[in-house]
Amino acid sequence: MYEKSKALFERAQKSIPGGVNSPVRAFKSVGGTPVFMKRAAGAYLFDADGRQYIDYINSWGPMIMGHAYEPVLEAIREKVAGSTSFGAPTELEIEMAELICSMAPNVDMVRMVSSGTEACMSAIRLARGYTGRNKIIKFEGCYHGHADSFLVKAGSGVATFNIQSVPGVPAGVSGDTLTAPFNDLQAVVDLVDKHKGEIAAIIVEPVPGNMGCIVPDIPFLDGLRMLCDYDGIVLILDEVMTGFRLAPGGAQERLEIKADLVTYGKVIGAGMPVGAFGGKRRIMEHIAPLGNVYQAGTLSGNPVAMIAGLTLLRILKEQPEIYSSIDRKTETLHQGLQEALSKGNHPFVINRLGSMISVHFSEQPVTDFATAAAADNQYFNKFFHYMLAEGIYLPPSAFETWFISEALSEADIEKTIKVAGNFARREQG
Repeated sequence: MYEKSKALFERAQKSIPGGVNSPVRAFKSVGGTPVFMKRAAGAYLFDADGRQYIDYINSWGPMIMGHAYEPVLEAIREKVAGSTSFGAPTELEIEMAELICSMAPNVDMVRMVSSGTEACMSAIRLARGYTGRNKIIKFEGCYHGHADSFLVKAGSGVATFNIQSVPGVPAGVSGDTLTAPFNDLQAVVDLVDKHKGEIAAIIVEPVPGNMGCIVPDIPFLDGLRMLCDYDGIVLILDEVMTGFRLAPGGAQERLEIKADLVTYGKVIGAGMPVGAFGGKRRIMEHIAPLGNVYQAGTLSGNPVAMIAGLTLLRILKEQPEIYSSIDRKTETLHQGLQEALSKGNHPFVINRLGSMISVHFSEQPVTDFATAAAADNQYFNKFFHYMLAEGIYLPPSAFETWFISEALSEADIEKTIKVAGNFARREQG
């Protein structure tokens, strides 16, 4: 069934560590051979063996309008003819910064970078430089990229591979990274009280997507804002997944939470390698060349990435009804999966916020990393492979959220629900 993918994986392992360039792609969590993709269009992926899949990853979020979205492709074709990189400023970077500032609340200035990891890493450095403090608070199961300080009790691939201590991360870095359970405000209060005047930043995914989709308690997020105001801490919202996906202004707009700094990625490049961090002017002015907090990148503001993201964001700003449509599709999927999986005898819960959704085979609500890890993730693996064999591509880990695209049709959703129901009945029998 996957003969070409198997051959490619065997070949890849000779020159690429583990045969992949990002760990979760290796299928270690779910077992089996990773599927190598050849092309994509709309809501569909096509693998090296010619099989078609309904895509529920969408490049981990940015393909809001689906793959190979023609307005974005047309803009890239036109721009790439003028060179792929300059290493010098362009008007496009200004237009992108102005657009982000016009769409996202509490963002006065923006600095472009090349990835979400770089955005989060730079935001932490800026917060430390601005406050003169070293410690940060992050949350168990939240993933902010692979910079040293973020790999302490991280989600995503680190959770998938059950790596609790990451070699190469110095003890000093780990010591400056304090962790608390997500949705547990009292734990954060205790940390702030214990380390009063020492904490530079609290960084949080407002809607975590790296332990499945975790719905935040609004009082929890409001409490973080108040704690930061109380002790002069910079509140960083990692919106690499949620930015411009949950609303034109991201999670800040949808959940009405005010950040000091925000990080972006994925979506602002419409799938191209790109990231950004931005926020309040008084903080952002500490970045070089205005201030002495250094950050740089040859490919920051890359023209091809800028035109791709600019094209997508302009459409999302001009057509906000897209968000209502994609949310309705996700709600339909949620309700259908709820009914379909209820035909089996295995307990499950479904988490959803906007166009992010995840299925957890658990007897209890999944509200943080501990409850996500306590779910029957081996059963999820069986579910994953059954769906994959039927042409439905889910994230290859129970610790990842699904992302829905506007390209998804009613027929695609109906097929997904039907296949999930068949799985539940088969397992019951």
